[in-house]
Amino acid sequence: MAEGYDRIEGVEVGQYVGYRFFAVDPAWRRLPVEERTAGKEAFADVVDEFAGRMEGLRVYSTVGVRPEADLFLWIITQRYDDLLELGAALNGTPLGAWLTVPHSYLGTTKPSVYTDKKRVRQGRVAPRNAPYLIVYPFVKVRPWYFLPFEERVAAMREHAEIGARFVTITNHTTYSFGIDDQEFIPAFEAEEPADFMHLMMTLRESEASRWTERDTPILVGKLVDVRDALDALDGATTELPSATTLYTAPDGTPYPAPSR
Repeated sequence: MAEGYDRIEGVEVGQYVGYRFFAVDPAWRRLPVEERTAGKEAFADVVDEFAGRMEGLRVYSTVGVRPEADLFLWIITQRYDDLLELGAALNGTPLGAWLTVPHSYLGTTKPSVYTDKKRVRQGRVAPRNAPYLIVYPFVKVRPWYFLPFEERVAAMREHAEIGARFVTITNHTTYSFGIDDQEFIPAFEAEEPADFMHLMMTLRESEASRWTERDTPILVGKLVDVRDALDALDGATTELPSATTLYTAPDGTPYPAPSR
């Protein structure tokens, strides 16, 4: 850091948190199986390598759910250049030539100004490896920022109290001001996607909801090993494993294999 330079807010750099969505060109499925297998293995090897360099790199399958995306990566790192290097390495794989990126979101962590900082983590994302992850971009209407601070605190307190009632859902919201098009990236780990639907329906009646400008597209992914996600691209596997050992409840105990 340059001499005499003070970082904004006088805090350390937080985590960079990215969500990168991929869609495979349908023509790729017509390649010989040997070419597809080699391409998938090269892509998986890159993910494995970078997973050992970052705080977090998880893979989620969206096959058969969203028309514009087949899988996505949840990336957590304190080094911005990791994002660039991972992107370049994936582009260099044979499979990379057949992939498009319909969505890519980037945020960073900081403590919330609306929460008692003594009671929460200092703005860090710590995944618990729940079975599903729901991600979407979020923008508030500008008049929100001109409300008295006390009114905003009251609205967000209500918002948080509602969220706390849904104990199987964990919030990992990050901030995108100035580094991406949205203002926030809400991301929620959940035991079951329908649980999140009930949370969102309840939040629609909260005061904070009236200040929302945009909160779509909403994308839901299932946590899987990278090779399972890639095999689902061409039907090499048609049943994604439950990965019971990855699923952890909010109190730290493992979930049983999903049966619903």
